[in-house]
Amino acid sequence: MQRFTGKTAVVTGGAGGIGSAICHRLAREGAFVWIVDTERTAASSLAEALRSEGLRADWRAVDLADAKAIHDFVSQITPTGARIDVLCNNAGINRRGALLDLTEQDWEISFTVNLNAIFHMCQAVLPRMIEAGGGSIVNTASQWGLYPAPGHIAYNTSKAAVAAFTQNLARDYAPQKVRVNAVCPGEVRTPMLESNLARSGRSLADLNALVPFGRIGEPEEIAALVAFLASNEAPYLCGSLVEITGAQAVA
Repeated sequence: MQRFTGKTAVVTGGAGGIGSAICHRLAREGAFVWIVDTERTAASSLAEALRSEGLRADWRAVDLADAKAIHDFVSQITPTGARIDVLCNNAGINRRGALLDLTEQDWEISFTVNLNAIFHMCQAVLPRMIEAGGGSIVNTASQWGLYPAPGHIAYNTSKAAVAAFTQNLARDYAPQKVRVNAVCPGEVRTPMLESNLARSGRSLADLNALVPFGRIGEPEEIAALVAFLASNEAPYLCGSLVEITGAQAVA
């Protein structure tokens, strides 16, 4: 499929486990992909890997905790007449712990990266989409933002805010043909998850056993859903929070 030929996409957290899968999917379907990540080496390596496949991609290191840096980035990549057709707000962090286990800094950085960065990125990109006659925004929320898991109050609450932000933004800008949706994944097999498993003493088999489908998700499966929501195949999907969990209940 070439659903994004001639289109430009921005993916935050683009060098991470889910983010890199999203970048691969959109680029292979024809998009020019901007990989936005704080990890310079990973972002540049991913861009080079995509270009080696004959795909179109570039990267920028952007501090998503810095509102000015976000607005400057968008201004730099959108000279007169340039478009941003797809925005994937995928970057996120997880500060684990119940309330009394967290510091004030844990709480604040969770909202700075998981929510405020989306606010500033959308505020910078929306005028370009409206001027172009429309666009698609896909936010990465979480199953835990809908059904909180224990011991993750900062992450859960910030992701619940992402879900609410998504629905509010969709309602406000649907008349301008900007579609806004969110994916709400359960556990996904990423390098970060695997490193956390190694520290906790749990195994991948332990997580798989919690999922009725028999296993946790793969990054490519999240990317496939993101691409569908961002594409013209989903013209009436707007304001949706789409769970992708293998029928997993929160453990």
